[in-house]
Amino acid sequence: MKRMQITAFFIAIALYNIQAWGQETAKETEIAETKIVSLSVEQAVSYALENSRTLKSADIDLEIKERASKYSWNVLLPNVQVTGTLARANEYSPSNYSLYNNLIAPLHNLPAAATDFEDEEARWSVVGGASIGLNLSLAYINQIKAAKADYENGKITFEQSQKEQIMNIKKIFYGLLLQQENLKIQKATLENARQRMVQAQTNYRNGAIPELSLLQTQVNYENSKPEVDTAEMNLNQQLDTFVFLIGMPVGTKVALEGEISPKYIDITADDLIAKYGNESLDIKSLQCSIDSLKLSLGAINLSTWTPALSINYSLSPAYLGDAFSFYKDIGKDDMWYDSGTLSLTLAWNITNMLPWSSNRQQAKDLTANLKKLEITMETLKENQKISVRKAVDTLNQARAQIDSMTRSVQLAQRAYDMTYRAYRNGTTELLDLRDAEQSLNQAKLGLVNQKYNYLSALFDLENTLNADLTSETLSTTEKK
Repeated sequence: MKRMQITAFFIAIALYNIQAWGQETAKETEIAETKIVSLSVEQAVSYALENSRTLKSADIDLEIKERASKYSWNVLLPNVQVTGTLARANEYSPSNYSLYNNLIAPLHNLPAAATDFEDEEARWSVVGGASIGLNLSLAYINQIKAAKADYENGKITFEQSQKEQIMNIKKIFYGLLLQQENLKIQKATLENARQRMVQAQTNYRNGAIPELSLLQTQVNYENSKPEVDTAEMNLNQQLDTFVFLIGMPVGTKVALEGEISPKYIDITADDLIAKYGNESLDIKSLQCSIDSLKLSLGAINLSTWTPALSINYSLSPAYLGDAFSFYKDIGKDDMWYDSGTLSLTLAWNITNMLPWSSNRQQAKDLTANLKKLEITMETLKENQKISVRKAVDTLNQARAQIDSMTRSVQLAQRAYDMTYRAYRNGTTELLDLRDAEQSLNQAKLGLVNQKYNYLSALFDLENTLNADLTSETLSTTEKK
């Protein structure tokens, strides 16, 4: 009995330790799951480039075009085919009768077959076949070049996807920083409202203010809380969306590191267009499409106005003996008959030369599409000039607004500090303090908004010109 009690005691201790270990493990797992990942804009871009589903799909498309370009020469591969046939004749034919009586029967000392061809062995035959054919055309040259041009266009398209992904991630990242700054200001305003409410409660208990003043501070505080909660919820939802976009597991908690602090650049639209106008990926992609269309048009013209050469060589050995014993006579020339041929064929489709043929109509369609693409190229270049000029104007305006808003923030801060001291001393009303605080908040948000507008316009300009302007152009701060 005592031994059983001791055993039960140790079992209880073991169960307790297992339970404690399980709770500790669950707690560690929960902590690991709720771990906040710090993320800078460079880290977000790097992670998106490695894990973005959009880029993974674009990478697969590029692999397909790369493989097509790498093996585009396979149009020059000959067509090789090998066959083997075991056949039984259903009815008598003079050729079979003559073949059997004149060749097969004398070789094997067999009796001659009757005209009804009753000998079963004579009905069977073994025939092998091997053929190799090669078609040559000058149009193949352009087809190979077109496949390589398509691959080059694919590389440009993939680079476009990368650039757009980087630009979008940066815009969203700084947009989230803007939301965080807005939430920070709202929380600071809410804390100020709470402190004023606490001070009003103290003043009311001391008989320094009437109950109405106390109620005003309480209403102001309670009205501000739902706005802050809503802004915080919206920010968390936007962060979840951002996590999904860069390819992180859904539900990952991130803390954005950085600030909205643009580097100012001194640029003119004419200089940018002259230096980077032809670097645009849109222009390069359209030029690749034009080149590819020209190669396709050249291939059609070559196939129309030049002949195609077809080279074919075939072997067709037929066994003359017993069909079921052909393997015994492999290598004996007197037991096999070859009906293969070597042929050289020069083919020229005259119909394709007719102006109203489908071939020439297709060539005319390609020529018309080529003219359309050339017009599109002219339009794209003109639109690029307009976009660059608009972007430069936006940058200059945003920079001027940033300078102005910086001064406004300084003035609004001084006005708020003076109003707050006056309110503490009882020489001004709560409404005046709230107006001063609202003016300060508007000035701060306006400044951050203008900085974000500058960054956003700069990202658009860099994407349009396919240039890294912040690294290639000295900022105003660096020049100073």
